[in-house]
Amino acid sequence: MNGTREREGHGPAATARLLTRPLAAALWRSRAEPADPDPPWPFILRWTRFFGIGRLPFRIVGQGFDLFIAVILLFSGIATVSERMAPRVPYDPLYGPARPAPSPTFMVVLLAVWLAAPLALRRRHPLGAWRMSAAGMLVTGLFVHEDARFVPTGVIAMLFVLYMVAVRCSRETTIGVALVTVFGAGLLQPRTAAGAAVLIAVPLLVGFLVRMRRTSRRELEQQERRHRDAEAVLLERQRIARELHDVVAHHMSMIAIQAEAAPYKTPDVPDETRADLAEIRATALDALREMRRILGVLRQEDGAVTAPQPSLDRLDELLAGARGTGLEVSTKIIGDVSGLPPGVGLTAYRIVQEALSNAMRHAPGSAVGVEIARAGGILRLSVVNGPPAPGHSPTPSPPGAGHGLVGMRERVAMLGGELSAVPIAQGGFAVTATLPETAPPDAPSAPVPPPDAFPADGARPGTSAP
Repeated sequence: MNGTREREGHGPAATARLLTRPLAAALWRSRAEPADPDPPWPFILRWTRFFGIGRLPFRIVGQGFDLFIAVILLFSGIATVSERMAPRVPYDPLYGPARPAPSPTFMVVLLAVWLAAPLALRRRHPLGAWRMSAAGMLVTGLFVHEDARFVPTGVIAMLFVLYMVAVRCSRETTIGVALVTVFGAGLLQPRTAAGAAVLIAVPLLVGFLVRMRRTSRRELEQQERRHRDAEAVLLERQRIARELHDVVAHHMSMIAIQAEAAPYKTPDVPDETRADLAEIRATALDALREMRRILGVLRQEDGAVTAPQPSLDRLDELLAGARGTGLEVSTKIIGDVSGLPPGVGLTAYRIVQEALSNAMRHAPGSAVGVEIARAGGILRLSVVNGPPAPGHSPTPSPPGAGHGLVGMRERVAMLGGELSAVPIAQGGFAVTATLPETAPPDAPSAPVPPPDAFPADGARPGTSAP
């Protein structure tokens, strides 16, 4: 079978496919990549900031430049095409070769527009602009004099379009565009085909190098974003492990103490029961040592966490701090939220803390509604904020921020709950969570969220919970 594949990869048929694929991609099959909606200013043009132009969006400035050059090429092309389409006048020894300037006709104007329009379209449709420019050059060459078939306005527009094709299209498509353009140049004027090939190669080569640089930079940014997301997941799991150590260690210690004290409360405890209680104490202490060995090392990576972990009993303190920053916080508590399991209470506190932190940063001065309901073994949280108050502007997120949702998802998934964090129609944001007080037996372990599920540019959802 390998020999068959090798034979299929060589020979005239394979060579024909290798040649026709770029041509098919250039002429009808391929499409250009979508344009960057907010491209940065090139480094060599950043000096324009001193004149105010560089502070405008580069996409608008670039399109305006193309339109300006296209208008200039249009009017100069009308004169050039009209002159080259006019019949030649025999040389007059008395009056010389001078003749009246020919008046532009409808065909002249149509050809001039055809040659200049691709320049205005190259940013939106690079391949379409190239096809239009190539067709315009070929058609114009049929109407002008044989020794002057390359109209300068069409050549200038074609060079600009070729650069954009190389930047926005694949390598296969760029090769096909180069082959077709060189072949067309040789077909129009064979004696200048070599020079035309060199001129065509310059914008294609420059555009290809720009494309390679942008691709490398984009891949590097994606790798850094994936690394930041993975690091955020690991850091949050370390935090959860430390908190799990605090919560479980307390209960295991209580089991060991109660098992040791139980025989002294009742003097007539049977020896068999004493042995069982001693076994329970020993098992609890072994489990506690093993857990400290596995999880306790995480407490030493960035210093031991000895402070008690917060719960909803500190909700008033958290809300007071949020009000102190200018938020208008209203609360609604349904049911008794005291006595929650430590893990549930801690997770609920962190979710409310993260949602308020997001509101402080992205919607300063907004109205925030916090609702907590406990019923039927389920704790429901809802934190909804409106748009920023008049006169307030969102605070840009620091570099590397944007991982708050990672932590919330990890915590909720650990408890077998559900989390929703979505924008609302009024311009604000809503974070809702459902936390079971007792995790179901078949609750899955916390999955690693995909990197593209979280923003990497600091946009909402916000930052990691402190």
